[in-house]
Amino acid sequence: MGREDYGIDPVVLDRIADEVGELARVGVQVAIVIGGGNIFRGAGLAAKGMDRVSADQMGMLATVINALALQDALERHDMYARVMSAIKINEVCEDYIRRRAIRHLEKGRIVVLAAGTGNPFFTTDSAASLRAIEINADLMIKATKVDGVYSADPTKVSNAIRYETLDYDDVLDRKLAVMDATAVVLCRDNAMPLRVVDMTQPGAFVRAALGENVGTLVTAS
Repeated sequence: MGREDYGIDPVVLDRIADEVGELARVGVQVAIVIGGGNIFRGAGLAAKGMDRVSADQMGMLATVINALALQDALERHDMYARVMSAIKINEVCEDYIRRRAIRHLEKGRIVVLAAGTGNPFFTTDSAASLRAIEINADLMIKATKVDGVYSADPTKVSNAIRYETLDYDDVLDRKLAVMDATAVVLCRDNAMPLRVVDMTQPGAFVRAALGENVGTLVTAS
């Protein structure tokens, strides 16, 4: 969305594609779970009276739009990309099939995973945790607009503390705004390491993937 109020900012899209391309160029297999809040926020309208199932289904379709846009940007940056959707929309992308997704990754293709889990009431965070576990990822990266996990919202609390490392039990006990509880428990119970990074910082993805101390690392106890 960039600085716009709605939709897709082509400048931001190209920058993200370039950052993801750098990951692929250093040999990292990349799968991306993408959200749709720049187009539609199902939870927001559900809170105002819309049926939650319908709102979440609309949100899933918004993620497909973003996934197709990212696929196009990646291909314009000379990357091979495949969009896989958790809901059937065969005219525009593939269905998500775990083994096929892994095969795409083995062939060096960037896999863009759309439509969350395919079910209402589950967030994109939960979808990302689930897919990371399913494809046996070495690391899950959560791309945000802040450089890690803080004790409070750093945009509102000037003396908020940034954590370099945390474990999932700490996240749950302190109710830290990393991901929703379902996503956190999935990662904890399956020992999936998570690194929270600022996606606006150039090179953050590559540094995180290569094990540098960037953002906040969250692991199981």
